[in-house]
This record gives sequence, structure tokens and C-alpha cells, in this order.
Amino acid sequence: MEWTDQVILRLRALWAEGLSTAEIGRRLGVSKNAVVGKAHRLHLSPRPSPIRPSTGIPGANRVVPASAPPPEPAAAADHAPPEPLALADASAVVGRPVERVAPRPVALVRTGRRSVECCWPLGDPGTANFRFCGAAATPGKPYCQPHAQLAYVKIRDRREDAA
Repeated sequence: MEWTDQVILRLRALWAEGLSTAEIGRRLGVSKNAVVGKAHRLHLSPRPSPIRPSTGIPGANRVVPASAPPPEPAAAADHAPPEPLALADASAVVGRPVERVAPRPVALVRTGRRSVECCWPLGDPGTANFRFCGAAATPGKPYCQPHAQLAYVKIRDRREDAA
């Protein structure tokens, strides 16, 4: 496809309407990447990112050319790090009481690089009831036989489940 003056005028008009690059490409009979490249070479106004939502700050999605001078440094108070939440504040955020649980030591017997006890986690790690299975591990694997069947699923089985 050749970028004739008429096609470029149509590109500029569609760009000004705010159509997506994919839609412009469909209307012009070219790929989305061809539209993006030509718009860049024509120095058309940049679009806000469809991935990053607008923050409500004017100019937040504005594209700044590399040759532009660096922005003025803001006052230190504008960028102060947030204060950490106290334990009482955390329970308000989570919506339930948050209890501090001291980590319990986990004794695993290791031979070389593999454990001889099953390392399958049971329960919520943040609670006192959290533990590992502890049954005899299958040789060469970190889990007992029932947990190894859960952990190691054949690819063929996954495809059948997805259908």
C-alpha cells in the first residue's frame, strides 16, 4: 500500500475523530502497526494509553519528547511516603480482626536437595493452624503420593478438563 496524499488526509481525519488505530487500519486497509508508524512519522498528537487509566491529574498520560527539559522537582511534602498502618488500622482494611501470629519453625528432614516429608501446605499461612502435610514424600518429589497427583497434572488431562 502506498501512502498517497489522499490516504494521509483520510488518516489525519480518522485520527482526529479519535478512532482506534485498529479501526483506522481496517478502514484504510492496512495493519494497525502501519497506522501507528505513519502517525508517528506525521507527528500526529499522541493518544492516552489504553493500558494505563487516567489518574485524573492533568497531563498524566501526556507523552513528553526525549528532548524536553526535565520537570521541576516537586516539594518534598508532595512525595512523602505513606505512614505504615498500625495493627488496628489493618483490621479495618481487611474487614476482620487481624491477629499477629509468631512464625512456627518447620522441621524438615533434608537429604541432599529433596525433603523426605511432604511439603504440601495445609491451611492459611497467617493462622496458627497452618502446617505442612508431613507424610512420607514420594522418592524424587517433595510431596506424598496424593499431593503429587494434585501438583503434577499431565498436559493431556488439563486439555480434557478445559473442554
